Amino acid sequence: MSNDTLTPETASGGGINPANNRFTRWLATVLSDLGKNGIFIALIAVVVLFAILTDGILLRPQNLSNLVVQNGYILVLAIGMVMVIIAGHIDLSVGSVAAFIGAVSGVLAVKMGLPWWLAIILSLLIGALVGAWQGFWVAYVGIPAFIVTLAGMLIFRGLALVVLGNANIGSFPTEYRGLGNGFLAGIFGESDPDIFTLAIGAVAIIALTVQQVRTRRGRAKYDQQVDPLIWFVAKLVLIALVIGWFSFALASYKGIPVTLVVLAVLVLVYGVVMNRTVFGRHIYAIGGNRHAAELSGIKTRRVDFWLFVNMGFLAALAGLIFTARLNLAGPKAGDGFELEAISAAFIGGAAVQGGVGTIGGAIIGGLIIGVLNNGMSIMGIGIEWQQAVKGLVLLLAVAFDVYNKRRAGH
Repeated sequence: MSNDTLTPETASGGGINPANNRFTRWLATVLSDLGKNGIFIALIAVVVLFAILTDGILLRPQNLSNLVVQNGYILVLAIGMVMVIIAGHIDLSVGSVAAFIGAVSGVLAVKMGLPWWLAIILSLLIGALVGAWQGFWVAYVGIPAFIVTLAGMLIFRGLALVVLGNANIGSFPTEYRGLGNGFLAGIFGESDPDIFTLAIGAVAIIALTVQQVRTRRGRAKYDQQVDPLIWFVAKLVLIALVIGWFSFALASYKGIPVTLVVLAVLVLVYGVVMNRTVFGRHIYAIGGNRHAAELSGIKTRRVDFWLFVNMGFLAALAGLIFTARLNLAGPKAGDGFELEAISAAFIGGAAVQGGVGTIGGAIIGGLIIGVLNNGMSIMGIGIEWQQAVKGLVLLLAVAFDVYNKRRAGH
């Protein structure tokens, strides 16, 4: 009789089968997940780098609060811009539109003396009309968005100067200024750190945890792939620690910036729009293959039109936030906004060809730009080198996207 014994190791042909090895599968899942969240890891790396280079100044409560307030308008623009880019378009006019709407709001709120809330509403409506004007030429006349918005950049920059009369307009009502410089604190009484801010942070952690657990259970119910439990819990704990730390930092300074509240609402609303509505699915379909989308019955012209209406609305909101922060509507407002917003979208993972991108990715891309700006300013690096570094980061981000596309194609 043979002494050879059939064992699990030899049953598969000699040696351990990696496909059946739990650790190998776990490691593969973790590495795949890290690859999908590479932009988030990049943000952490940039923050850690500048925290070291600035001797911790970057992570001080006041600086973290300023980071949100100073970059709020870019993050608002990035939300609209990534939607436009996903559909295969581009918008070069958002900086000029923001400047124009800031000037209009100055006339309404300061020169005409309208109530601050009415001035804001009218300004947002005018921004939507500007978007409708550009959307008409793109969607129904068929002129490429690059040309339409390039013309819009010149038109609305000129109109901004006309409205301002080549002079600055200020000072704005206190409530209006709160949009860019206001804070929510002291609602549960004066304390240091602020109890209300800490409570909001706790609510955010709980809501995120519940949402992630429900999503995991839903996937498991329909036999879809889910993360290993240890990795799932580890990610939740890490995110909770980051939110808790950030909340404590804000609570230690002035509380929650109003700009952050506006951003949180926008991210939630547009996240639902892009992921859970027909309109959002149509945007991705058009960007992926416009001809196929048309053949499937999607009204591509209507989608394009409303995309630019939305971009005009968000550009107006960004202009109001910027004007409120400076307490001034000036001829130089909006310079370079479009480049920052486009950079945020591409750094955040949007594809040059369209069809790929997320709201969260655009926000993280905008935060990376903000950390670069803030960190290099703290270090005393000149604006010329700051521009060069940001340009290099944008180039590398797009090159990485192109590399991934080519690798996937092979």
